[in-house]
Order: sequence, then structure tokens, then C-alpha cells
Amino acid sequence: MTSEHAVLIEAINKLKKERNAIILVHNYQRPEIYKVADFIGDSLELSRKAAETKAEIIVFCGVKFMAETAKILNPEKKVLLPKLEAGCSLADMITPEDVMHLRETYPQAAIVCYVNTNAEVKALCDVCCTSANAVNIVNALPQKQVVFLPDQNLGRYVQSKTEKEIILWEGNCAVHHLLDEHSLAEFKREHPGAKIIAHPECRADILKIADMVCGTGGMAKFASSDAAGEFIVVTECGMTNKLREDVPGKRFFSFCNFCPYMKVTTLESVLEALQKMQHEIKVEEKVRTEAAKAVNRMLELA
Repeated sequence: MTSEHAVLIEAINKLKKERNAIILVHNYQRPEIYKVADFIGDSLELSRKAAETKAEIIVFCGVKFMAETAKILNPEKKVLLPKLEAGCSLADMITPEDVMHLRETYPQAAIVCYVNTNAEVKALCDVCCTSANAVNIVNALPQKQVVFLPDQNLGRYVQSKTEKEIILWEGNCAVHHLLDEHSLAEFKREHPGAKIIAHPECRADILKIADMVCGTGGMAKFASSDAAGEFIVVTECGMTNKLREDVPGKRFFSFCNFCPYMKVTTLESVLEALQKMQHEIKVEEKVRTEAAKAVNRMLELA
């Protein structure tokens, strides 16, 4: 951490107390952003914290759909996104019109949307899920047929863990989808004693050679409890920094891509958001009410 970072961190921590603000930080953020976090976690953990907080202001260091979820759960609170450019290409791969067409095509199916979707899409779905709870959510539903959107790789992973019929939407997270099995196998040869931990947004060829498949929230738990001393982390590059902090006695190697949306947030942008109270995330009330049903059902089932 640089001296400039230290000055910014001090200013942010002082201002968030004055503003009665809470800062929620996703695992994929820059390591210096961790220093101003009140909570660090995956989408599910941060959704729960957003639902529980008594703070008047939520600063969400993640991407837009996460900040929207915080607003959906906290309509009376002000939610700030430090950088409006922090979008998500996966979330943009499914539109409300697409969901309505799927509803007409598969009227008997439950529609499950990954939390990596925009608020207007959530509002048209039966329940949300995260990578950590997708299998449990799908298995808890009464329907035997499930439309799963938008990530096809996560959907295929869910299909391998359920007897239900999963209908996939052909979306993907480029950060994970572009990782390939052959390069991972070569990387594994350089670290033969390391176990592979892979995110379920990766393709099936990656997941089949992984020792553990889990969302970011489960990676530290696995590494802490497993006897291995070295791990290859197959997800967005920022997760390795988090694991090195959480499990300091073990070694972690990144097999990864950077998410340009996650990395756009800086300490400067967090401070400016608090100073100017800018980049407020708003969700139209009708959309928010319907989306809240899907998000709250996830929290209940999870």
C-alpha cells in the first residue's frame, strides 16, 4: 500500500462515519479497496449485509447489478456506485423482452435468474440465485423444469447436480468463459502439488479437472480446511489477493483474467462518491417491488 493510498483510506474512513455510511466490497475488487470495507464477500454475503444494515448510505464497491440489488432490498437508503462505468457484460446478455419470451415458451417452468442480472430482469423472474446457492435454489423449487439465465456455464454446472430439466440461456462471463482446459493443464504441471479451485462460471472442461468447484465465498473455507498447502485459483484475478489475506499460511497461484468492470473502482472514486454523494443508484418502484420478491425468495431459500 502506498502513502497516497494511506491518505485516501484515512479520508474515506473518516467521511463514512460522518455520513453514517457503510462500504460493501466484492471479493474481486482491488486489494487497496479492502482497506475501507465494512464487509467483503461474494454476491450472496453482500446481499445479506445490504438487507441487514442500519446505515443511511450504502457505498457499493462492485458492479451496477450488485448496487441495484442493495437498492432493491433497501428502498429507503441511498446507494452509491463509485463508478457508473462498473457494468457487467453478462448481465447485459439478457433483456426483459427475452425473459417474457421465455415465459411464453416454457409456461410450466420456473425462471431462475443469476444475481448477475439487471433489476428489470429480476423483476420478471421467480427467484434469484448466486453461484454459491444456485444448486440449492433449483432443487428447492417445486417445478421439474427450470429456465436458468443468463450464464450457460453455471447452468450446466447446476444441471450436473440436479435431476430437473435445465433450460439454458446462451450467456457467459468472458472473464471465466475464455479460460481454457489446455492452458490450465500446463499451469498445473508447473505446480503439481497444488489443488485447483474453480468458479462454476468456468466452462465444463475446466470444472471437470478441478478439485473443488465453488463460488468465491466458499474458496477460503475450502483452502483453510483442506490438507493441501498450495492452490490454483481459477476465477477473476482479484480473488487470489483475498485468499492470501484470508488464508496466510498457504500459497495461491492465479489462473485468471481481469474483470475490467470490477477494476474500474478506485479509492479516489470511493472518496469522491462520498464527498459529492454522487452516482446514486435508483430503481423504479414497480420494478423494485417485483425484483424484491425474487431476491427475498432467494434469501429465504438459501
